[in-house]
Amino acid sequence: MKNQSKKFLMPLNIQQFAETNLTKTGDLAIVQSIDFVERFQDNLTKLVEALGITRKMPVANGMTIKTYTSQVTMASDLAVGEGETIPLSKVTTEPGPSIELSFKKFRKAASVESIQKHGYDQAIIETDDKLLKEIQKGIRTDLFNFLATGTGTATAETLQGAFAQAWGKVQVLFEDDAAQTVTFVNPMDIADHLAKADLSVQTAFGLQYVQNFAGVDLVIINSSVPKGTVYATAPENIVLAYVQITGGEINKAFDFTTDQLGYIGVTHDIQKQNLTAETVALSGVKLFAERLDGVVKVSIAQTV
Repeated sequence: MKNQSKKFLMPLNIQQFAETNLTKTGDLAIVQSIDFVERFQDNLTKLVEALGITRKMPVANGMTIKTYTSQVTMASDLAVGEGETIPLSKVTTEPGPSIELSFKKFRKAASVESIQKHGYDQAIIETDDKLLKEIQKGIRTDLFNFLATGTGTATAETLQGAFAQAWGKVQVLFEDDAAQTVTFVNPMDIADHLAKADLSVQTAFGLQYVQNFAGVDLVIINSSVPKGTVYATAPENIVLAYVQITGGEINKAFDFTTDQLGYIGVTHDIQKQNLTAETVALSGVKLFAERLDGVVKVSIAQTV
């Protein structure tokens, strides 16, 4: 009986490579982070351009910014004779509220059930949209709360009159700067005017606005402004301060995706212990007025 030779299949030492351009879960997370950051930056940039803000102030986390009011008392006699001592004029400044710039941290999660029901992309996009809106809302709310502390005042009987008063006061306060006028108004105060006029209402950072309306350069429409009140100031009085997320020690510890200026940092991650896909965001953006006496609050006292 002949011995039959046995054939053995030798294991092949072949490395398994993923296909080129294969999209992985980590890649999707990065794409979502980039999309979130770009939408935030684009929206904020549109608002900054609409408001005409030219002053952007990158600061360190925890830094305190001082605001102020100022008053100039001119000398009573400015007709000074030859060789006579020139009388003094006096400029005084009073400190206003201090603003502390610090990180604000945000986190939300999409559950495995939500991902199964809507799909990974849709579940993350829907919840990211809600988080983005809340972050923007917080920045807007801080701005309107700050405008409410302005010390300039005026009264008018109609909205048209309020805009005229706002324009006049801003021109006086910023007379050396050839200032434009930015106003903020409640939707109920301007609704009738918008219905009658052929105007283009635009949107930026969750705010609606109209350009070149009723004698002022910009009208911001938002319900955070009390009904019957118009806030007004000049663009150069509004400052965008922000804690930079880019560079430094932060990038050594966290894999944030950031925009070019570092307004916000976002990262996405999968949490296996509770089967959620998390979005974590870090930002420190604040809009405020440097001069409180440069913010005018015009009350609309309609006569019956």
